[in-house]
Amino acid sequence: MSANSFDARSTLRVGDESYEIFKLDKVEGSARLPYSLKVLLENLLRTEDGANITADHIRAIGGWDSQAQPSQEIQFTPARVIMQDFTGVPCVVDLATMREAVKELGGDPAKINPLAPAELVIDHSVIADKFGTKEAFGQNVELEYGRNKERYQFLRWGQTAFDEFKVVPPGTGIVHQVNIEHLARTVMVRNGQAYPDTLVGTDSHTTMVNGLGVLGWGVGGIEAEAAMLGQPVSMLIPRVVGFKLTGELPAGTTATDLVLTITEMLRKHGVVGKFVEFYGEGVAATSLANRATIGNMSPEFGSTAAIFPIDDETLKYLRLTGRDEQQVALVEAYAKEQGLWLDPAAEPDFSEKLELDLATVVPSIAGPKRPQDRIVLANAKEQFARDVRNYVTDDEEAGKESFPASDSPATSNGVPSKPTTVTAPDGSTYEIDHGAVTVAAITSCTNTSNPYVMVAAALVAKKAVEKGLTRKPWVKTTLAPGSKVVTDYFDKAGLTPYLDKVGFNLVGYGCTTCIGNSGPLPEEVSKAVNENDLAVTSVLSGNRNFEGRINPDVKMNYLASPPLVVAYAIAGSMKVDITKDALGVDQDGKPVYLTDIWPSEAEVNDVVANAIGEDMFNKSYQDVFAGDAQWQALPIPTGNTFEWDAESTYVRKPPYFEGMTMETTPVEDITGARVLAKLGDSVTTDHISPAGAIKADTPAGKYLSEHGIERRDFNSYGSRRGNHEVMIRGTFANIRLRNQIAPGTEGGYTRDFTQEDGPVSFIYDASQNYQAAGTPLAILAGKEYGSGSSRDWAAKGTALLGVKAVIAESYERIHRSNLIGMGVLPLQFPEGQTAETLGLTGEETFSFTGVTELNNGTTPRTVKVTTDTGVEFDGVVRIDTPGEADYYRNGGILQYVLRSLIRK
Repeated sequence: MSANSFDARSTLRVGDESYEIFKLDKVEGSARLPYSLKVLLENLLRTEDGANITADHIRAIGGWDSQAQPSQEIQFTPARVIMQDFTGVPCVVDLATMREAVKELGGDPAKINPLAPAELVIDHSVIADKFGTKEAFGQNVELEYGRNKERYQFLRWGQTAFDEFKVVPPGTGIVHQVNIEHLARTVMVRNGQAYPDTLVGTDSHTTMVNGLGVLGWGVGGIEAEAAMLGQPVSMLIPRVVGFKLTGELPAGTTATDLVLTITEMLRKHGVVGKFVEFYGEGVAATSLANRATIGNMSPEFGSTAAIFPIDDETLKYLRLTGRDEQQVALVEAYAKEQGLWLDPAAEPDFSEKLELDLATVVPSIAGPKRPQDRIVLANAKEQFARDVRNYVTDDEEAGKESFPASDSPATSNGVPSKPTTVTAPDGSTYEIDHGAVTVAAITSCTNTSNPYVMVAAALVAKKAVEKGLTRKPWVKTTLAPGSKVVTDYFDKAGLTPYLDKVGFNLVGYGCTTCIGNSGPLPEEVSKAVNENDLAVTSVLSGNRNFEGRINPDVKMNYLASPPLVVAYAIAGSMKVDITKDALGVDQDGKPVYLTDIWPSEAEVNDVVANAIGEDMFNKSYQDVFAGDAQWQALPIPTGNTFEWDAESTYVRKPPYFEGMTMETTPVEDITGARVLAKLGDSVTTDHISPAGAIKADTPAGKYLSEHGIERRDFNSYGSRRGNHEVMIRGTFANIRLRNQIAPGTEGGYTRDFTQEDGPVSFIYDASQNYQAAGTPLAILAGKEYGSGSSRDWAAKGTALLGVKAVIAESYERIHRSNLIGMGVLPLQFPEGQTAETLGLTGEETFSFTGVTELNNGTTPRTVKVTTDTGVEFDGVVRIDTPGEADYYRNGGILQYVLRSLIRK
């Protein structure tokens, strides 16, 4: 029950129903607040308990100073938690482990139960092994179940063992698309109360739901577990960046072009740790599908959230996707009653403002390794010619051979070239070179949730087929929609056969290529690429294109709209200027250009209007948690504690609570630490967290071989996230990681200073030697350390490797928080200083003193960092809130929650 200090409790009547609500206008200053802060204000009004959430906290939001730096901590209680299976399996593993730990400490295991609705969508496990045939989908699902049976059995057990926990089975869709199409409430109803739908999710792209006016963002799995167990999320009232939209998108541009433009603008402006909120006349002209696409990319521009207020467009989408009329009426009535309804003319009080005239957006792609590196499509060929020099050998660069006349549709003098002949299984031959598009994937909820760009892609395929064009033979083409609705409207519009003919057959309903589940390239292409060290490319309609993420054979990756993905599959090379050069020739030998196969806006709108209806969403989601016969037939254990299988290589009981007591151990200074890795700028959680395929000659591969697993059954790191033994061995093992302590290496290598002269070894092996010797470890890093997905294993693996402190120039929000959640101390170099300016090589021994001040209930602003070589500086302590300090004192967030629940 709320303390209701502001007399805000009231009743809202909608039709025949009455709901208890907490009125925002009872708090002075609420009217001028941005939409997102009004949602936080309601959250505090409703959860005010006089202890963790007080009247002063509520007044702090009402009196928010938009220009001040964030300093006021609040406790935000999300309405629900959403997970995908890669990050969700470890959450459920941890919950199962916590039940046993509670029992061992004399508590009641039933206390470990989600207190907020928790929904998990299995979408990260399907791999696009098979492609280019009508059988691809069925074959990939069969392979998925074969690889993941143990994990799926575990999740089915969780469905029965935990209250308020639901699982959307495999083959249904992508978590964020399922969220906006079905799971999101926009206004939540629970225990007679109506309040804004809010959430945290174990995937950074949880922000897609911001397009529906739902405030939510990605957190680490460990934070999500705490939220499920009733712990509020500790946060500072953020700065809010107002992003004004005016005008309308010009013909020929897509939502992808818009979002890449916004990503570039906001990355340059700097929005890490801030909310972004869209306002102005242009919002009303922005479709819900486009809003969701923009919201999805929030992690790419670095903001915590990127939200749109509720308006008629929101209601229209809720109706289209099958929400019942009472719910839609409630959303409208609640939003208008609480001042949460969009006023296009309003200018709320924002901390900072940007503006974009939608009419200035031009066709764009982004790459070759970061989503914010936007390239105007007309300049893509030139930019590739410059960028490819970073991916070829020096002797080749010196030669600057010209691009050969071959199956590729264009030549480019002066660009590095290494023409390589490939023999296909049918005996035919073709040539590939640097820049060959070897993966063209319509993938990721970012765009597959948007019917306008999906229909545009299908129409490009139709027009191409009618001109006699198809994909180049070296291009692996895949279609992985975010929900079954997409294939339904393709079928209804008669567009599926054309996609099939160009090679974009359905491969699965899951994230596939965007998360590295692109599957292997055809054997002959892979061999040619690796033997000749070719800098080949991928073009995908996703949100992430980091190095080493998409496919181990592919060095350069480009984000593009679905219709451009189809166009590049036909062109076959990034050396083609697809705005000017011919993509191929038609049946009469005439050149075919992009403009010849690009659909008009009217054509796209006509298909969307006539092929998509509410009935499709009702059919797809009517029994969404039940699953198919294969899911229902999985045998599962019973009981409220899990029966761990000692032989399992997928699900193992983690060691987080071993030796834990009810009393905390005092925090200690860190002495005699060695550096496990010295890293540069923009090291992402993709570089740190295990992801992608498991190679046989790595510590993880050796572990699986030693446990009798055949190479063909290794599966991916993501699928084995429930096994800490595999995950520790894959931490810092990304094939593109460059550890400066071990120059000349790429991948999971370091130098092991427990041995004479510090020989190069695997990071995991060195870690084991250091831990055996009782030596704590540290990481040195540059700017934006930990940017990217909210991967809990980037922090869990770091902690389990024995790392006690990280010193970076700056952090991405989620990873910094996750490090604290695992008991790792995040420090920052003093302003203007770096490892280089301080002369640090990574070969030093470090000591950190002043950490013990945390035992006094305070957080030191800095700690003294010294080395055996005489370097000394004040490391800035990045424990930013009192709540984070409590987690660190307890050895981590899970230990803190466990002790709190037992004491209740």
